[in-house]
Amino acid sequence: MIAAEDVTLVLLAAGRSQRFGEADKLTQLYLGRPLGLHVVVALEAVPFRERIAVVSETSLDLASCGYRIVTNDDPAAGMGRSLRLGVQAALDEGSKSVLIALADMPKVTATHIYRLLDRAEGPDAIVASSDGTNPRPPALFGCAHLNALLAADGDMGAREMVKRGHHVVTSPAELVDVDTPEDLAKLLHG
Repeated sequence: MIAAEDVTLVLLAAGRSQRFGEADKLTQLYLGRPLGLHVVVALEAVPFRERIAVVSETSLDLASCGYRIVTNDDPAAGMGRSLRLGVQAALDEGSKSVLIALADMPKVTATHIYRLLDRAEGPDAIVASSDGTNPRPPALFGCAHLNALLAADGDMGAREMVKRGHHVVTSPAELVDVDTPEDLAKLLHG
């Protein structure tokens, strides 16, 4: 087990959201709250060592929610760049483990995050979420893997690491991410 107090939460919120259109996806309302704040609120009671949000072109105010803001000035470089920026910021503050979460996954729960932490076994831990078929974020990385995350080539390097790690299965509904207006409508209207 890795204690939440020893983990830095890195929230990736810098995607270009091209499939969503011109609107700021993270500020679109879902159940009366901006989409990007659902995971923030769900995890606010988890006592992480630190909270970092990697952002780009969103007006969502994550700093007021207790997140240290790291700006990705080149979101076109992909999620891998945001991941590296967040992990580097965590390392700069002395973090020994990071939990990577995505701001466009509004149904992630604190209970699931605690299950990831419980499954982790020290500095060699890689524990990812899964719907029973595909591993994905949120994902926890122990200190033995943080430099590898910094060196990962684009999005695929981290994905390969996640595939080799342990997987905690949860409901596919909890791991839904919103990429398009249709995804959001489907969540709203079932």
